[in-house]
Amino acid sequence: MEIRDMLWSGWGDPARATPLPDAATGLLRELLGVRPATEPPVALADIDVPASRLPAGCPAALAKAAGGEAHVRADAESRVRHTRGKSTPDLLRIRSGDVADAPDAVVLPGSHDEVLAVLRACAEHRVAVVPFGGGTSVVGGLAPQGGRPFVALDLRRMDALVSLDPVSRTAVLQPGLRAPRAEELLRERGFTLGHYPQSYEWATIGGFAAARSSGQASAGYGRFDEMVTGLTVATPEGTLDLGRAPRSAAGPDLRQLVLGSEGAFGVITSVAVRVRPVPEAAAYEGWRFPSFETGAAALRRLAQDGPLPTVLRLSDETETAIGLADPAAVGGSLPSSGTAGCLAVLGFEGAPDEIAARREATRAVLDEQGGEPLGAGPGEKWERGRFDAPYLRDALLDAGAFAETLETAAFWSGIPRLYAAVREALIRELAGAGTPPLVMCHISHVYPAGASLYFTVVSAQGNPAVAHWERAKHAAGDAILAAGGTISHHHGVGTDHRDRYAREIGPLGMEIVRAVKRRVDPHGILNPGVLTAPLAQE
Repeated sequence: MEIRDMLWSGWGDPARATPLPDAATGLLRELLGVRPATEPPVALADIDVPASRLPAGCPAALAKAAGGEAHVRADAESRVRHTRGKSTPDLLRIRSGDVADAPDAVVLPGSHDEVLAVLRACAEHRVAVVPFGGGTSVVGGLAPQGGRPFVALDLRRMDALVSLDPVSRTAVLQPGLRAPRAEELLRERGFTLGHYPQSYEWATIGGFAAARSSGQASAGYGRFDEMVTGLTVATPEGTLDLGRAPRSAAGPDLRQLVLGSEGAFGVITSVAVRVRPVPEAAAYEGWRFPSFETGAAALRRLAQDGPLPTVLRLSDETETAIGLADPAAVGGSLPSSGTAGCLAVLGFEGAPDEIAARREATRAVLDEQGGEPLGAGPGEKWERGRFDAPYLRDALLDAGAFAETLETAAFWSGIPRLYAAVREALIRELAGAGTPPLVMCHISHVYPAGASLYFTVVSAQGNPAVAHWERAKHAAGDAILAAGGTISHHHGVGTDHRDRYAREIGPLGMEIVRAVKRRVDPHGILNPGVLTAPLAQE
């Protein structure tokens, strides 16, 4: 199967890019003071890529390790397409032609043994390695620090469904397998992962594991790390084979050490996951609640006492008014007074009679909690546009606006405080800098003990835009920690959140992280600067 590349200066398929409606552009001008971009993005052909810094002998060693010269690319376009991830600061930099931290080469291994050989070659030449799946990181996970030459280790050749065990309902997948292709291969055999994060169309199985991804149907299927039963990991010091059984009391579970490690401890070369039979049917619906507080209480009731839908999410008043649950409709019209409040979207999967029973039981709970049923329309609109928001972000950037997201999670008792603290920090910082923002939020992942909060921020671009946002994001990060939230629920740590991750786990926790890093990666070549500061070069 041919693997397409994402738009180098934005998100996803260039053919799906859609400009903002005139009404939305007008609202940006009137409400937020957004002004048109002064210059268009540079063209790919006009980008001046720095000369490769790979030391003598390294390219030949990499070619030998990866199975031939065809699997080592040093051309300008390949290097640009593997520069950084897809956060808004990443896109603003690359749109301006800034590729100062482009990889010095792109290496495409085809097997676990070839990954091991590449890591050995890089350790010998003291060249850093950044594993690259779909390139969808939004937290600086693909921008190594420390100043070394580095290669992007693109795992696209490792894209097979290795095996399927229908008795145990498990499958072994290679890390470069993109999510839609994984679903296609599994569904041909009657099974599904049920994992649909917003990055679904481009992200990879290895990336899901490395970043502890959480999908939009997490209420029904769980987070990706809950699906993982086994991992094979290549490190500069050898191989880790983890996961002999679904659960074990044989010491600490080292799978949990690799999950969420973002390439800092090794390169995931295969992932064993539990799968489920493809559901017979699916149904979506919308509910309205008078406030975010009452809606959150209703979600908590379902998460703790059931019944639990497969999809369960709640937009706050601002996100509901803007219509972000249906990105295609954003800016089409201002909401009427009859649509005030907060929109909840519910999805149900299973056999038709099971869906009907769960919907009826859920309706009884939501009625009791003050919800108003809106029918299938809002839920079906959300389902059709569930992967469109990143394209909307590109259109906002094209119009001269700034748009970015951040997320966190907390226990239910702390959700109100966390929600207020992050909103206040973002509004205070951005409005104080002359760019009053629109701050939207939704709950999309629920647990008996708590939930996630996912914020979307739109404002005029500051000058300089990247530094302007970084100050606001730092203020939000400080507010998250002060309010008792985690610095990341599913985006990961990367380099962006590293310092606050250290504060979250404490000095002893960071010493443990560094000790693991030194043991599996003594020369500090694996994604330096992610999770922990780069190790001293040897």
